[in-house]
Amino acid sequence: MPQQRDMRQVRSGETTLGVPRDYNGTLRLILDAHLDLAWNALSFDRDQLQPIDELRRREKHLSGKSRGNCTVSLPEMRRAGVAACLGTVLCRATPPAIYEGESAGPSSWPHSRGDEILRDDLDYVNQTVASAMGVGQLEYYRLLEQQGQIRMIRTRSELERLWAEWREDENAPVGCILSMEGADPIVSVDQAEVWFERGLRTACVAHYGPSAYAMGTGGDGPLSETGKALVKEFDRLGIILDLVHTADTAFGQALDLYSRPVFCSHGNCRALVPGDRQLTDEQIKQIVARGGVIGAVFDAWMIVPAYRSGDESNSTATLEQLADHVDHVCQLAGSVRHSGIGSDLDGGFGNEQTPKEIKTIADLHSFAETLAKRGYSDGDLDAIFHGNWLRFFEETLPE
Repeated sequence: MPQQRDMRQVRSGETTLGVPRDYNGTLRLILDAHLDLAWNALSFDRDQLQPIDELRRREKHLSGKSRGNCTVSLPEMRRAGVAACLGTVLCRATPPAIYEGESAGPSSWPHSRGDEILRDDLDYVNQTVASAMGVGQLEYYRLLEQQGQIRMIRTRSELERLWAEWREDENAPVGCILSMEGADPIVSVDQAEVWFERGLRTACVAHYGPSAYAMGTGGDGPLSETGKALVKEFDRLGIILDLVHTADTAFGQALDLYSRPVFCSHGNCRALVPGDRQLTDEQIKQIVARGGVIGAVFDAWMIVPAYRSGDESNSTATLEQLADHVDHVCQLAGSVRHSGIGSDLDGGFGNEQTPKEIKTIADLHSFAETLAKRGYSDGDLDAIFHGNWLRFFEETLPE
């Protein structure tokens, strides 16, 4: 476990405890690098314009994971001061038998997702259908933008204007940088440019299991030949490579093929919680070396080792345990410049699977208090809650 005295070597400044507001007395704004807003709306029928209490009331008689326990809606994001987020497109396709006999990977790779990761709210028969569903999620964001609820962010100047507006008006539209979690909705390498023109600015190549482009969480394997071409096309277009969910072998290959800065939208530390969903120390160092930021995830099974989902006897995850992950990233990086928030709240789970202090996204500010007690200064907290992501995207978004 990280030692507090070590962190004081890479931090400075005095601490103000218990502050949802920054040292200027204004709401500490948040840039959350991973929220599945459209997927929740279309797959769970959650009207993101409704208050959390209303969403929970509508779901209280429904069965299924997270029902009645949702944590995110636009009103709740405003209450939290989430001025901007990475809003995802999330749809998966059953991968074709592309790895058989291909030099890029072992012929023993599975050609369909296993039962343990096949989901009827995520998976579609092929990439064409997945792409159509992805366009539907994009259209949801467009409609919210037309209604003045959000503002799609495509350039660094748009991000700067949005942030300045939030500093003056806490009722400004919520900024949304379009992200893709798993590249299945991109049906061919050539279509990456179509998605870029639609506003796509960040993407990872796989989600869980194998895709047409790479192996994702749940095993190890390479990029496919098409996946290699897609990563090169991302590099050409300026689609920012998110290394989340990327299998270890594919992770290294992607870094070799992509010349721009990279990041991990929502990933914790494998040194603290074993498993290929988390980042190794070497991967963290590689992201840091490329100027990237790593978003801390508020999902209990990524915070606590050997977490047992649904087991009431399981020790509840806490923000103190999540702070260990942030400390670990900061120690490896030598500063706070590469740590951020990528909450993944409502990412297929509700507050039954968050740190016990988190009931809604507005409770993210409790994490500032947890970090402050460890010696993080107000400036450090601003960096983690928004400043590091602002710097990263101002350097990587188109002008």
